[in-house]
Amino acid sequence: MTDLHSLYQTRVAEGRLKPDDAQLAALPAFERIRADLATPQKRGFFRKAPEPPKGLYLWGGVGRGKSMLMDLFVETLPVPARRVHFHAFMQEIQSELHRLRAEGVEDPIKPVAKAVSDSVKVLAFDEMQITDIADAMIVGRLFERLFDAGTVVVTTSNRVPDDLYKDGLNRQLFLPFIDLLKDKMEVRELASDKDHRQDRLQGAQVYFSPANAAARQQIDSLWDELTHGLEETLTLHVKGREVELPRYHNGVARATFYDLCGRMLGPADYLKLAESVRVLMIEDIPCLGRSNFNEAKRFVTLIDALYEAKTRLIASAAAEPEFLYLEGTGSFEFERTASRLREMQDANWGSNWTSTP
Repeated sequence: MTDLHSLYQTRVAEGRLKPDDAQLAALPAFERIRADLATPQKRGFFRKAPEPPKGLYLWGGVGRGKSMLMDLFVETLPVPARRVHFHAFMQEIQSELHRLRAEGVEDPIKPVAKAVSDSVKVLAFDEMQITDIADAMIVGRLFERLFDAGTVVVTTSNRVPDDLYKDGLNRQLFLPFIDLLKDKMEVRELASDKDHRQDRLQGAQVYFSPANAAARQQIDSLWDELTHGLEETLTLHVKGREVELPRYHNGVARATFYDLCGRMLGPADYLKLAESVRVLMIEDIPCLGRSNFNEAKRFVTLIDALYEAKTRLIASAAAEPEFLYLEGTGSFEFERTASRLREMQDANWGSNWTSTP
């Protein structure tokens, strides 16, 4: 069985990773768990089941390599594991709780937690953050049952545990969950001064015109570089509605112009999107004008939200920014959007990303 340090060095030798002292310093925390789970357990009728290894809560700024280390960890595990975005996992849990309540189950958290713990030994979460009160009110009981069942939890986050659900409604009811995390998981900061995600885009072309097969191929390459070929669905909750982005991983989302501007979305949706992703890929932006005026207005609102949030933009379009909107109502106002699109192509755009989700 390959240990984490050997696999990391192999990826460095292959040119797939750049060595980072902070990442190397974090490897033993993952390796401790992997090695414990790989150790054969002595079994007997009167022998008490061994205590599972303590989990890991790895936090730090964006682009530091937390998700990459998690991927390596899961790749080396000798036991059933599930690697999932925390938000997607909680959506699954809420849906199952709703189904069981509708069937008359009095305390649905018990069977839901048992189903999870029966299926995997390790839960590997990406981007633990809690902003929804419905999640905040159930995670304590859910995770207590998972830990009691011997499930090992490893998670990444942009926040230190004490800042989870910060300023949230009825937060005092959530605080025992923070204490539970600290008790059951090693809390460790990945304190690298390098933003590897930003490094990958440094100097790279990020605006492709025209939006043809060659542009798509180049965006595919950037997507694979940023996500390591992994993706899941990201669902944003906005004022009681759900906005779904089908392609997402590790702070990077990918959608077409019509996914984002062809639907009845508004400023609140775009602000939530800009807050939730660090890099957004928008493909197939058409020429704008009278025939798609409503879509053009939404596009202007979207770019404004991304600009203010300093979200990194990668795009393919029918024309260069200055030639996207040449006639019709709104073409004059679009000059500001074109200027912003041009500015967002700069190599240093978004270099002041913060660690706050």
